[in-house]
Formats: sequence, C-alpha cells, structure tokens
Amino acid sequence: MNIVFMGTPDFSVPCLKAIIDAGHNVSAVFTQPDKPKNRGHKMMFTPVKECAVEHNIPVYQPLSLRKGEDGESSLNTLKELNPDCIVVVAYGQILPKIILDLPKYGCINVHASLLPRYRGAAPIQRCIIDGERETGVTTMYMAEGLDTGDMILSEKLTIDEKMTASILHDKLSEMGANLIVETLKQVEKGTVPRTAQTDENTCYASMLTKEMCRIDFNKSLETVYNHIRGLSSSPCAFTTLGDKRLKVYFAEKTDMKSDLPCGTAADDSLGIVCADGVIRLTDIQLEGGKRMSASDFLRGRRVEKGTVFGD
Repeated sequence: MNIVFMGTPDFSVPCLKAIIDAGHNVSAVFTQPDKPKNRGHKMMFTPVKECAVEHNIPVYQPLSLRKGEDGESSLNTLKELNPDCIVVVAYGQILPKIILDLPKYGCINVHASLLPRYRGAAPIQRCIIDGERETGVTTMYMAEGLDTGDMILSEKLTIDEKMTASILHDKLSEMGANLIVETLKQVEKGTVPRTAQTDENTCYASMLTKEMCRIDFNKSLETVYNHIRGLSSSPCAFTTLGDKRLKVYFAEKTDMKSDLPCGTAADDSLGIVCADGVIRLTDIQLEGGKRMSASDFLRGRRVEKGTVFGD
C-alpha cells in the first residue's frame, strides 16, 4: 500500500520501521518541527525524522494541519501523495476531518492502551500510576473525537509489579509495530474487523504536568510506589531534600512501620514514611548532581532519621 506515516517520538519509530520492512511504500513522513535541546540548544531531529532520513523518505514538518498556510500546504501535499492509508502513531497534532476522510482506507492510529480505557496523551504512565495489572495496544480508525474511533485489533500485556513506565513504553512500542503490520494486512485483504467504542468503563489519560510529578507522602505506600514507577524515567517523580529537588527513579516497598509524620525519614537509609508504611528510595538524582543508587548517594551525604522530605 501507499502509506503516509505521521509520528514524532521514539514510541513511533518501531511502527515506521515495521511498515517499511513489511514492503509498504511509505511515500512521506509527517512529524513535529525540530526543537532545540540540551544546554547548547542545538536543533534536533525528532526520532521519526531520523528514521525517515535514514530510509530516504520525504519529511514534512508543518506547525499545524488545521489552519493557516501550513494547513493548506499540507492538505495539498497529501492530495498529491494520494495515500491508500495514513498511519498515525503519537504524532502530537489533531487531524482535521478533511484529512481523516482523504485516504481510501482512512486514517489508522496505534494507541498504547486497551481502548476505550485510557484515551488521551499519557496512557502508559497513567495505567501504572493507577495500579493497573493489564494494558496493551489498540489499532483504530481515527475519528474527530479524541481516541474515540472504531477499534480494529488489540493485544494485551500484563504489567509486572516492578515494571516502570519506560519499560512498558518499550514493550508496547514493539507490540504496536507488530499490530499495525497485521492491521494493514487485514485492511488489504478486506477482512479487517471494526468495533465501535462505548463510553462504558472508559477513562481519560490527560497530559502530565510537572506539578503532577511531585510525590505526596501523605498517600498510601502502594499509591506512592505506583506514582514513582509510573513516572520513571520520564518525566520522573520528585520530592525535595532541603532546598533542592530530588528526582526519584525507583523505590521499593518495605514492611517497616513508623510513628513519624508522613514525608519524614524513618531511618538513615532513605526510608520515607507514607500514610500506612515506609517506602525506600533506591534510584535517585539530587538537583545539580548525577543519577545514582541510594547507597552511592548516602556514601557522600548523610540523611539522618527525622529528615523531612518535600517540605
């Protein structure tokens, strides 16, 4: 098939590679504009653009598909490309109806949840934060609503007790690559299933903000634990130690109990009191320093019992 691919971050790349490897003609890639990164503010390609350039695929980076000169130019380009299908994987822009209706086989999206649960921008992090034990990937026909289109195929994955969002991200990314290839195969054969979504048992995974990453030790041990691993390794949960921010990449639950107030060190090895137990920080990064294990951190800085975090 003649495919136009729309995607931006690392999550999208395995899908693009799989479509290429399956023998489809990817006539163009649409991705978000390049952005300055790191201290030097050097303009960096998006991961999808890097992949497209490696495979000599034309790249388009409009600021918007919905309005202005960029929108009109993109629509004209897509009409000229005349794709059989547009595949969208974490593109980061909303497609207007005129584009959704353009391809012969429609626009197909790869979404990192078992729809209709966890529609929205951050399904991978949210399902772990909420303590879910199962998630997956769904392919769907795109509609004007946010992740509300008819479902095509889905595949389930068990969330391990120690799985972080970054580990789940990689697993779902590879799963999505296999699923989009199978979806396109069934589209070509005319055997593709189509199941309408309902609003029953759905939930919305809104975009994460920095303030949402702050750890609230007043909550239960399980809630704090899920919060930390659900934000690891990006954007990363944090608390404060003194006047500096302390990123927490991972922690472990303990059997300890303490009468000290929530947010207080229960011992001298980074065990912090929660509402119903003590969580031990194990993988951290103090503002201005490097990421390291708690044991290495404590070799260079003593944290005494009674120290307050997040004050």
